Amino acid sequence: MILRSGNAIDAGVAATFVAAVTEISHFGLGGEVPIIIHSADQGDVVVISGQGTAPAAARPEVFEAAGGIPANGPSAGAVPAVVDALCIALAEYGTLSLREVLTPAIQLADGFPWYEALTGYMLSQVEAIRDYPSGAKVYRQGPDGTVPQVGSLFRQPQLARTLRLLVEEEARNTHKGRAVAIYAARDRFYSGDIGRQIAAAVSEAGGLMAAEDLAAYSGRVEPPTSRTLVTPRGEFQIFKTDFWGQGPVLLQALAILEGYDLADLEHNSAQYIHIVTEALKLALADRDRHYGDPDVVDVPRIGLLSKEYAFRRRQLITDAASLIQQPGDPWPFETEATGQENSQRDFARPPLRSRQVDVEASDPDTTSINTADAQGNLFSAAPSSAWFFGGTFIAGDTGVPLGNRLQAFVLGPEEHPNRIHPHKRPRTTLSPTVVLRNGKPFLALSSPGGDTQDQQALQVLLNILVFGMTPQQAVEAPRFNTLHHERSFGNHAIREGVLQIENRIAPEVIEELRRGGRIVEVIGPFMMNTGTSLVGIDPAFGTLFGAADLRRQRFVTGW
Repeated sequence: MILRSGNAIDAGVAATFVAAVTEISHFGLGGEVPIIIHSADQGDVVVISGQGTAPAAARPEVFEAAGGIPANGPSAGAVPAVVDALCIALAEYGTLSLREVLTPAIQLADGFPWYEALTGYMLSQVEAIRDYPSGAKVYRQGPDGTVPQVGSLFRQPQLARTLRLLVEEEARNTHKGRAVAIYAARDRFYSGDIGRQIAAAVSEAGGLMAAEDLAAYSGRVEPPTSRTLVTPRGEFQIFKTDFWGQGPVLLQALAILEGYDLADLEHNSAQYIHIVTEALKLALADRDRHYGDPDVVDVPRIGLLSKEYAFRRRQLITDAASLIQQPGDPWPFETEATGQENSQRDFARPPLRSRQVDVEASDPDTTSINTADAQGNLFSAAPSSAWFFGGTFIAGDTGVPLGNRLQAFVLGPEEHPNRIHPHKRPRTTLSPTVVLRNGKPFLALSSPGGDTQDQQALQVLLNILVFGMTPQQAVEAPRFNTLHHERSFGNHAIREGVLQIENRIAPEVIEELRRGGRIVEVIGPFMMNTGTSLVGIDPAFGTLFGAADLRRQRFVTGW
């Protein structure tokens, strides 16, 4: 897209549409895509929500009567947010037409060579896909309904037709102006014939989403949350989504870590890993207790990100590993401009079916799209859901796979900020990142990996901002990951005290961590459930750089 005189936002939108066609083990058009953009023209950082809401019929009692929120199927998905979010990004911050950015995706929907990584994911799901005939029809294109053969041409004609309808609608409205034409195409997906077909397919399958849910949905541009980190290498401002996403976990962990001179610690020493892990545990405990959709529930945004609250949380870190969850009370720090404090909120921990090992330990969904250009535009996205893992429900003849993000909600007490509710956004794990250095655009970063996303992003950022690693060194460095939090999927199980660590970290470090009382799970090299990619702009020279993870076979290109 940049070669066509577009900018980084045009390229990011085009790449995300392509991922919805070709990276179908991780993401589909009926999913979601939170986006953070630094606009060179407007000189600010914005968030495009990109997270759909629960249907009007998605009431807690409906799922309680059914025994829980399903992991997949016609009742598992929020309203698809991808088309809406990408059209907002393109119309408001891009330069090209929808036709131009959709052309590569349409060509690939007409057919692309099936590749080996897709086979690996598909083989584990062959039986599950049989539960959804609409998905089986699309994905089991091999001989006698088996997995497609590597190198064979994989076609998605219904999806290609839907994408062409969007281009057709844009062309019909081009005379009204570029942005108006893009939004007209967007409206056809949500309130036109495409949306009605999606709703009819869901209804026929016994699902909850209605045409009114699609027609009423509207994403928006929002202000980001942010925190500034000052190191000898500069002043870095890190931008994340609001508290409907888990992104502020990274900001809370940074605030707690400000009380330590991390640069004086040996990188990935036992002490360093202990301090960073404990800060993440505290931030994740607050996520599990306080985060939710601010459009629907009260979230103590000011308190959670305040220096005073971070100081209070920091005092809980000792030389020993914490083995219980420790959410805090940020409400006393929720001081508004008037000087008045909000009253404290509290509620019991939501009941969990299990506090043991969750058998679905790997979350294969989500990909990462990050773009930058020489003008200073940055685009960071975390596209997810509506992938074929678990057996995707395809919405009729549209070719659009639906997601399963509703399982990120809880069925806890009414006071829980992430309790499922009609028209509410589930607290998502999807977490793009944009960073400015000394006020100038520096880098965009995102990663798949469910609950690990901000843990891994924090380590990569510390590697660059504190330890001075090159971006590729920072991405390739061995990592660790705490499971000491409520899992965002399935039964929301907690693995208290469990620390995953890649075996490239020194054995003596691992043994020292074990002596601290943790349950240390050693995994193979580059085996962390993540796949970081990042791009950026060198502030000294204005040149572009990028880095990509061996984990999950990420890649970076430039021109």
